[in-house]
Amino acid sequence: MDFSLSPALIELQSRTRRFIAEEIIPMENDPRQTAHGPSEALRAELVAKARSAGLLTPHASRELGGLGLSHIEKAIVFEEAGYSTLGPTALNIHAPDEGNIHLMEAVASEAQKERWLRPQVQGHTRSCFAMTEPPPGAGADPSMLNTTAVLDGDDYVINGEKWFITGADGASYVIIMAKMEDDTVTMFLSDMNRPGIELIRNMDAMDSCFTGGHGVLRFNYLRVPATDVLGEIGKGFRYAQIRLAPARLTHCMRWLGQARRAHDVALEHARKRQAFGVRLGEHEGVGFMLADNDMDLMTARLHIWHTAWVLDQGGKANFESSRSKTICSEAECRVVDRAVQILGGQGVTGETIVMRIYQDIRAFRVYDGPSEVHRWSMARKILGQ
Repeated sequence: MDFSLSPALIELQSRTRRFIAEEIIPMENDPRQTAHGPSEALRAELVAKARSAGLLTPHASRELGGLGLSHIEKAIVFEEAGYSTLGPTALNIHAPDEGNIHLMEAVASEAQKERWLRPQVQGHTRSCFAMTEPPPGAGADPSMLNTTAVLDGDDYVINGEKWFITGADGASYVIIMAKMEDDTVTMFLSDMNRPGIELIRNMDAMDSCFTGGHGVLRFNYLRVPATDVLGEIGKGFRYAQIRLAPARLTHCMRWLGQARRAHDVALEHARKRQAFGVRLGEHEGVGFMLADNDMDLMTARLHIWHTAWVLDQGGKANFESSRSKTICSEAECRVVDRAVQILGGQGVTGETIVMRIYQDIRAFRVYDGPSEVHRWSMARKILGQ
């Protein structure tokens, strides 16, 4: 592995860092942020800024208007974007759209790309991904999928309920995972305004960084034309892996930026704050936390780069993405937790951005599979099962 960055990538990293510092961080206190994420009006303004800066949807292909970044290049740019709570929204690289864009580029037909993907890459629309279900349906175990799709003439009729559907409120289209009559699983595309789709409610969550929040959806005799099947019938689980392995990694990239931001705020405080006659950081307990933060940040970054390198070499990286997701989610959460502790009272109030980051990042250990499920999956592979 070559960890050196090309001059072009260094320039892109610097340009993204300046953009976040000068254009996005000053908007972090914008009142158009709600308990269920930035409003559509705020998102549109942020996206417009990134579009003007030539940084919008950088992971999409050049044919669709993106920068066509490799996984390693995404690791650099996504970390810089993640330095602000609003950065991923501005660059159009937030979840679930980032993963959906990747999936659609890999699997969708040309007609589907023109209808749904191109406007999304341009930042005009959002999407959601409907897989997780209330009990007894699919959660960490996707084989428990209960939503059904039955062929009726030229349409598939879909029935079921989904929840924790990030970005559902205000999304233009949805990717639905449903079980067929032969128990295989297929992905379907649907406009969100079709009869048969109901947004029951938005769920209250610790995080507030995703536009549209997390919704509960009901599909009640939703008719989807056969032309709107995503990919091939019966290959839903295979396509889910195309989406999930890279999407787990891009979560790690974005949250690494957030963790680095929290550490930088705590470090500045430790340099300036006086306690018992010396700078706060000179006390061993605080100094050790700063050192541990540095080690956790570097550990996370190296695992991200390694898994990105495997993906760039054409590997599936399912094992590596589980390992990176578990290591990074836990390491980055530790960094933010220590930052809260170093800041003391300021860390548990809105006096700094750190409390907001802490509230947002805690869920990362649950998103895209909790740490325990990834450890179980890795253990099975290590044992050769």
